[in-house]
Amino acid sequence: MELGFVSAILPDLSLEQVLEFASEQGFETVEVMCWPKGKAERRYAGVTHIDVASLNEAEIKKIMTLTRKHGVSISGLGYYPNPLVADEREASVYIEHIKKVITASARLGAGRMNTFIGRDHTRSLKDNWTLFDERWPEIIKHAEKQKVKVGIENCPMYFTGDEWPGGKNMAINPVVWREMFSRIESDCFGLNYDPSHLVWQMMDPAWPLLEFKDKLFHIHAKDVRIDQDKLRQVGSMATPLEYHAPKLPGLGDVNWTQFFANLTEARYNGPVCIEVEDRAYEGSLEDRKRAVIQSGRFLRNFVI
Repeated sequence: MELGFVSAILPDLSLEQVLEFASEQGFETVEVMCWPKGKAERRYAGVTHIDVASLNEAEIKKIMTLTRKHGVSISGLGYYPNPLVADEREASVYIEHIKKVITASARLGAGRMNTFIGRDHTRSLKDNWTLFDERWPEIIKHAEKQKVKVGIENCPMYFTGDEWPGGKNMAINPVVWREMFSRIESDCFGLNYDPSHLVWQMMDPAWPLLEFKDKLFHIHAKDVRIDQDKLRQVGSMATPLEYHAPKLPGLGDVNWTQFFANLTEARYNGPVCIEVEDRAYEGSLEDRKRAVIQSGRFLRNFVI
């Protein structure tokens, strides 16, 4: 496995500064964010460390020179919109940019692109399969042509009232994963697996790893803490941020020993990237850097 981090937590740094920091701290890889330039629609979105819309041969050469200089690889290119949003014109903008990020991943030799399936949060899961069948096959066909693996993160994108009732990403559990992989059978279609999202859904994050071992393309290392006192007050039907909070690895409820035991049993041999979303570490750039460093020290118990 290769230990790295997600660049979204360092939006104030250039790509070169991100890679330099990674190298200084002994990280091997970085998932690089590739949102279109512009205003962010939510926290951790809108970060552009590589602008794929203006990526030319000179820029590719520059980026690849930087990765060699600092000895840090690109684990994948990340862009996480909602391609199943109800508005077709809005969805087409997201889908076209996903394709651009896939192409950029191939041109940079990264070979991975991470994103969301998306969901029309006002419709049932059953009704969303129609949108899935309309929009996702063409994306994966493009990935196949580019020989790029697309890793779907399992975040429900349901945190507050504006995402009620269904959340904005349907790929949230093993039942859905089985269905989407049966509808699109491709070696380029898999998971960017984050254990924290299963924990707050009251699920075991280590259990699915063996069944989906061939679909594990990328791992996000993020923890989560369920506030049992708050949960007793509001119950699991409340909006999720009323009873849980993202934490650094080792500061929450993920059983990392069991998680990595199953991950190694699954013979996973890819990137493990720290994703920092812990508000306790967001006061300054130095705080966010410390969050990455602290997480790295903890995870080196499992990733050498």
